[in-house]
Amino acid sequence: MTKNYPHIATPPPGPKAQGIIARDRASTATCYLKEYPLAVARGSGAMIEDVDGNRYLDFMAGIAVASTGHSHPTVVAAVQEAASQFLHICGGDFYYESFAALPERLAKLAPGREPKKVFLSNSGTEAVEGAIKLARHSTRRAAIIAFEGSFHGRSLGALSLTASKYTQRSGMGPFLPEVYHAPYGDADFIESRLFARRLDPKDVAAIFVEPIQGEGGYIVPPAGFLKSLRAICDKHGILLIFDEVITGFGRLGHWFGSERYDIRPDIVTSAKGLSSSYAALGAVIATDKVMEPFMGATSMFSHGITFGGHPVMCAIALKNIEIMKRERILEHVRENEDAFRTTLAQLLDLPIVGDLRGTGFFWAIELVKDKDTRETFSDEECEKLLRGYLSTALWDAGMICRADDRGDPVIQISPPLVAGQAEFDEITGILGEVLTGAVELMR
Repeated sequence: MTKNYPHIATPPPGPKAQGIIARDRASTATCYLKEYPLAVARGSGAMIEDVDGNRYLDFMAGIAVASTGHSHPTVVAAVQEAASQFLHICGGDFYYESFAALPERLAKLAPGREPKKVFLSNSGTEAVEGAIKLARHSTRRAAIIAFEGSFHGRSLGALSLTASKYTQRSGMGPFLPEVYHAPYGDADFIESRLFARRLDPKDVAAIFVEPIQGEGGYIVPPAGFLKSLRAICDKHGILLIFDEVITGFGRLGHWFGSERYDIRPDIVTSAKGLSSSYAALGAVIATDKVMEPFMGATSMFSHGITFGGHPVMCAIALKNIEIMKRERILEHVRENEDAFRTTLAQLLDLPIVGDLRGTGFFWAIELVKDKDTRETFSDEECEKLLRGYLSTALWDAGMICRADDRGDPVIQISPPLVAGQAEFDEITGILGEVLTGAVELMR
């Protein structure tokens, strides 16, 4: 079938969308940011269609979620089949096949040969909360080290680790005690500053790290950084926790980003691409050594979630894994990564583009005020550039992506993992036109 998107039939938001938006604004909490005034009707592959018939090229993928594309027919069939059998029976209290099968599969896919166990949650944030509790309970230590620029979620424990933008934390304290932040990419800071002056390493339960920082601006770690963290943890008996809510399940061309860097974390958190956007599902995957004291009737501690490991969600995740293997999606990402980078690199000639950073299908275009000095935009200029112009201009052109300044001002690009050269060319052309307009706007 001929690709029929992007296609703007009615200037957005159209009349049907306006009606939905008005109802939403009248009754939903004001904390929802709403990237675009986009009222979605359906999706297929890398295409989203709104209620007024406008079709968009989706290179946001539900915030790096829709790995196998929107509404993959095999997954839709799995939803229908699972829902027709039974909709819910708490996996924390009873047994069912998919609840046994999914942890079994995840334990085998996770990095490292050590036996592992899996806790299923409803989201990435809940997975992070579970990992915090697991680390403290397993080690009988309290302190946790995270990194500046990190994002781990918005619940109170996860927010205590998050440090990508002050607005996420403003007015939410007090936070968890004994949480320390180090500069991302500087492993020596932990030994030479934290451990030398402020913190006994024997009190540290875990180091939490994103293999590539997401909300912090898609920051790729410098060479050797993650291996140095592994060495520090091994030296002091600290657990290394990789937050792979975004980087897991193919985003970097591997089941988990830690595989790309040849690191074996003690605990991995996962969500987003785990179900390829079709379900509220997260996971904590840990070695038996870490997990055993945490779970079961003989444990001094228990942890549970009513809907964690919902039968329909487990069926979806299992089918998603099957699709990714059958359609060679991991190989597709690795084979097309260089082409994606090369196509996007054409934008580096624009004076407003300071850098292109990322890997796999996980990229950010850094925006700068002065390319020579790398001077960034002020908060007021970011408001004008990102939310006042870029978000609207990209959307008007039929492209969905994210202009964000929680770290550096960037355009975040995280397409469905089924995207190919035709989509790379399309979005680069749109970005080129829109960013040329941004140069004129910010003169």
